[in-house]
Amino acid sequence: MNEPHNANEDAPEMTDTPATPATLGHVAIHYAKNEYGPMAARLFKLLGFSVREEIPLPDGSVFYHFLVDADATNNGDGIVYLSPLRRAHRWLYDSIHEALGIGTENEHPAVAKVRKSEAQDPEAGFHVGFLIPTLERIEEAFARVKAEAEADPEFGRHVEIVLNRAKPGTPDIDARLDASPLYRDVTRHTYGRNGVQAFVRTDLLCSGPLGDDVVIEFDYVFPGYPDNILTKTEM
Repeated sequence: MNEPHNANEDAPEMTDTPATPATLGHVAIHYAKNEYGPMAARLFKLLGFSVREEIPLPDGSVFYHFLVDADATNNGDGIVYLSPLRRAHRWLYDSIHEALGIGTENEHPAVAKVRKSEAQDPEAGFHVGFLIPTLERIEEAFARVKAEAEADPEFGRHVEIVLNRAKPGTPDIDARLDASPLYRDVTRHTYGRNGVQAFVRTDLLCSGPLGDDVVIEFDYVFPGYPDNILTKTEM
């Protein structure tokens, strides 16, 4: 007696082994007001992100699709989507501000505590970090942002730059940062060794519990140091 044929026996064996490692695909960020859209997009362009799409929306705002690295293979990762804050979210943030009395003499004391914490440490609140392949790219990007902020005061009032250099003690890294036009005078240090951080805090973007601002972080790790800011935290 013949056994019934199972069609699945002829199918190629399927495995769950990925062809490429898992990566962070995209982050969606919102600009606080429609009129902030062009300035927010300008900031990302100055930081070196590449525009893939600019899609006009019916209300006159724009949806932006950025690639973090224009030279990388576009596999659906390394993407930043920039779009206007939706009206429902703006209503929520406005309601939070009203309930907490933000900007009034009756402001809830927790607001000042949070803002002080975030002013002292750009990593205290919501932020998005990007690992940058060379220190030179960070130096060039932040030089462009600084120059634009000085040339255009309206743009400049919306951006704040904060820098952390590597903890001292590694002679070749210390020498490189002492020679850096961006880091030579920096006195703040990272939570780890053998790397640097560069932050832009901007209220052109909004997120977090108060909808105030967003911090964009650039990280660089010096090659040849397994213990670094992204592998070992030192408080």
